[in-house]
Amino acid sequence: MDTETIAFIRKCVKEGKILWTYHVNMRLVGRFISREMLLSAVDSFEIIEAYSDDKYLPGYLVYATHKTQVFHLHIAVDRDSDNVRIVTAYRPNQDKWETDLKTRRKA
Repeated sequence: MDTETIAFIRKCVKEGKILWTYHVNMRLVGRFISREMLLSAVDSFEIIEAYSDDKYLPGYLVYATHKTQVFHLHIAVDRDSDNVRIVTAYRPNQDKWETDLKTRRKA
């Protein structure tokens, strides 16, 4: 695991250095995931995939838990501006993910 990146993501979230994309704002409502859930899950964040070649900024798929609920966050990291961007959030399902909900199923 990239400990430096996850530490940066957690720090930004805890300090409120978050930009919420239009996309995630639309998705949270329909997926019954609240911002409060995402923020309170910060200590459970775990990077499960890295997308260094994302269009604008390096992106990471983050596994998170809030109480008994599991969700994934796509987070773009902007180290130069000292913030993170929450791109989207969703609840993983076992059609696409192994039982640990951290490993993609092979197609």
